[in-house]
Amino acid sequence: MSAGSASFLEIQPSELAFPFELMKQSSCSMQLANKTDHYVAFKVKTTNPKQYCVRPNIGVVLPGSTCDVTVTMQAQREAPPDLQCKDKFLVQSVAAENGAATQDISAAMFNKEPGKVVDECKLRVIYVPTSSPSLFSEDSEQGSSARSLENGTPNSTLPQSVFRSSGEASKEKSSEATSMISKLTEEKMSAVQQNQKLRQELDVLRKESSKSNGGFSITFLIVVGILGIIAGFILKKT
Repeated sequence: MSAGSASFLEIQPSELAFPFELMKQSSCSMQLANKTDHYVAFKVKTTNPKQYCVRPNIGVVLPGSTCDVTVTMQAQREAPPDLQCKDKFLVQSVAAENGAATQDISAAMFNKEPGKVVDECKLRVIYVPTSSPSLFSEDSEQGSSARSLENGTPNSTLPQSVFRSSGEASKEKSSEATSMISKLTEEKMSAVQQNQKLRQELDVLRKESSKSNGGFSITFLIVVGILGIIAGFILKKT
């Protein structure tokens, strides 16, 4: 019997399409329409019963009425290659006695026997990919970051505070270096001035000593030695 049609029931749609997303259940439904003037019993089977939950999986469709069947696919940990699914469903239908109810249905009703009509309609399962906004957003941002770094320009989506912090740190280091150089220059100038002052004082002492004694006294030599040591220490420090 071709998919989607049977002599007892018309089945829509002709295939079961499940929105596919890892670790999430998904559902779809099919409608069984009884276009005959008698009661029809049905049974839904699948090649992978652990993967799907069918409600109802058996029932009776009254003449001229319909029955909606919901199929729920359990959450999956892995996606099949190219999202191709090999699972299939089979809807069996047989004529039932007038006034029959679901509790009157038995497995033997669907056994194929001579002179008994058991209609079968096969439906294949297809997966419909769904895009996850959060994952797509992450991929886009990562790709944008990689392209920006390759081009040698920072990504505009990166926090501006990162660049500001780096610039401020550089300015602070530059300011500290300038201050240190200025301080050392001032100390050097001060040492040079002190050295000049000591030399002037030494000259004065030398002249006074020459006038008084006509030569160099021991005290004068000691003072000269002390001043020389101090001057040498200052020059060495600078």
